[in-house]
Amino acid sequence: MKFESIFLTMLFVACSSVCVLVMGAMLAASPSSSQQASARRAAPAVAVQADCAKPVAMDVCGADEV
Repeated sequence: MKFESIFLTMLFVACSSVCVLVMGAMLAASPSSSQQASARRAAPAVAVQADCAKPVAMDVCGADEV
C-alpha cells in the first residue's frame, strides 16, 4: 500500500510539473513572424472602418446620407 501511495504522489508531481512548464511556455511565447505579418495587414482595414464611422467620410465609404 505504501508503494502505491508513493507512486501516485510521484505521478502527481510529474504531471503538475509538466502542466506548469507548458503553461509557462504558452504565457512567455512571443508571436511568430507570420502572425505579426497578418496583424500588420489587418490594421489598415480596421483604420478604414473607423474612418467610415465619422460623418465627414460618407463619400469615402460609399454610404448614402440619411
